Amino acid sequence: MRITALCLLALSCAFGLARAEPFRCGRVGGDLTFGLEANIAGLDQHTTSATSTRDAGTNFYEALVTRDEDMKPLLLLAQSVEVSSDNLTWTFRLRPGVRFHNGKTMTSADVMASFARYQRVGLDRSVLEPVAHWDAPDAMGFAITLKAPFPIFLESVSSVTVPIAIIPAENAGAPAQQLPPVGTGPYQVEEFVGNSYLKLKRFEDYAPDTRYDDRTGFGGYKVACLDHVTLRMVTEPGARVAGLQTGELQAVQDVPPTAQARLRGDPGIRLVTIPFYWLNIAFPNWSAPPTDNLAFRQAVQAALDFDEIMDAASDGAFSPAKSLQIPGSSYYSEAGAGLLNQHDPAKAKRLLAEAGYHGEKVVLMTNKDYPTRYNTAVVMAEQMKAVGINAELMVLDWPTALQKSLKGTPDWNFFFTGWMTYVAQGGQQTLRTMAEPSAVYVPPGGKVDEDYMRDFRETAFGATPADRQAAFARAQQRALETVMVLPFGVMPKTQGIRSNVEHYKPFWNPRLYNVWLRE
Repeated sequence: MRITALCLLALSCAFGLARAEPFRCGRVGGDLTFGLEANIAGLDQHTTSATSTRDAGTNFYEALVTRDEDMKPLLLLAQSVEVSSDNLTWTFRLRPGVRFHNGKTMTSADVMASFARYQRVGLDRSVLEPVAHWDAPDAMGFAITLKAPFPIFLESVSSVTVPIAIIPAENAGAPAQQLPPVGTGPYQVEEFVGNSYLKLKRFEDYAPDTRYDDRTGFGGYKVACLDHVTLRMVTEPGARVAGLQTGELQAVQDVPPTAQARLRGDPGIRLVTIPFYWLNIAFPNWSAPPTDNLAFRQAVQAALDFDEIMDAASDGAFSPAKSLQIPGSSYYSEAGAGLLNQHDPAKAKRLLAEAGYHGEKVVLMTNKDYPTRYNTAVVMAEQMKAVGINAELMVLDWPTALQKSLKGTPDWNFFFTGWMTYVAQGGQQTLRTMAEPSAVYVPPGGKVDEDYMRDFRETAFGATPADRQAAFARAQQRALETVMVLPFGVMPKTQGIRSNVEHYKPFWNPRLYNVWLRE
């Protein structure tokens, strides 16, 4: 069976439909400064799920397979993929003439080395657990053989949360967080100053993917219209808004609700919104007392008023969370929803007594780079204190908090973050952050609840979509019953752009290719 990129995109290849003229920049040249809401947590795309890393990497890293505008799998660096009759071997043919930013032409040797590094240090390396082996039949072929048929294999390897970015083979030995930022994308890294800015420049040897007529999702026909893009880290909301108004920033990643009404009256600014952008969540640390105790975790879950937390986190711009999925998606389920937003202090106190809690300190690790996460932690701490829990905040910068969460250090009990692409991609991708080998809630010894892992695997290996959907519902129920995660609510994302910025469309991460500045 042969799968082409256009078939994956729109199933139009069988009908020979005429393609539109490819995208053209309205103007080539100029520099754009984009205001990020958080500090970039490093440039090693393989080893972190940080949105801030992906915000940058979207513009200079690429993968064999990615997602389209509707988050469906889409070929990118792969020209085609053929699947053997037994559904075990997936052979990718690479797009010819693709160059890395160091001038080298991409071959299957680079793809093999990239997959090997991801298998070694990749945060989501469990996506490769079904793989028996891979090899390169020739310089432009890459074949993956599975241990058993895997119905969602293409969905799995196309994950954009921690994408399998293709890098030069000579860089594949880099330790985690030390990867040179050399990719194949339309922009290349020129300068990175931590906690300040990342400067990108047009990659002159970039060859657009002519199978498409414009960008779609994280793939498609890409063109670097701008000479330079500067991703400036502006973590204070007021400073972002002021920079947008003065023109120091041509676009910003987030406009707080309190400023939106004012900016809508400014003819030089346009606001664009993604209605469902992220799920505001907290993870407990199962390897640190007292959150190692199930009854204690359930006591916290029972005590919390999610609406009050979300009101503070989002200035009232939220909808309640009833699932770990986007409403209307094929995996949407409200299994376990009755455990959310209980706001039951009496139940919380009973569970605290059952847990044998006697006033031990409980540390809520948060950051001010994302005010939503800081405000979530502040309100949650006060609600915990109201039922007798000795809660205190640990306030760090975002990259440091993220690294501590990944390492599972014992000096924190709750970690605050947001799910974006996890919920947008659905199914097993949503559950992976709570599964072996990289569960963020840090189960003792890294061993995840057996019932959860059984259902997690069934979301991939279930014989039918209905089987996989039912497994997702069971896994979600288990995650909420054992308090692997606390999903507080869903927030939109409103971004601001200057009126002279053309062809910018908001997405899960800022795509600054196919964007130009009008004179």
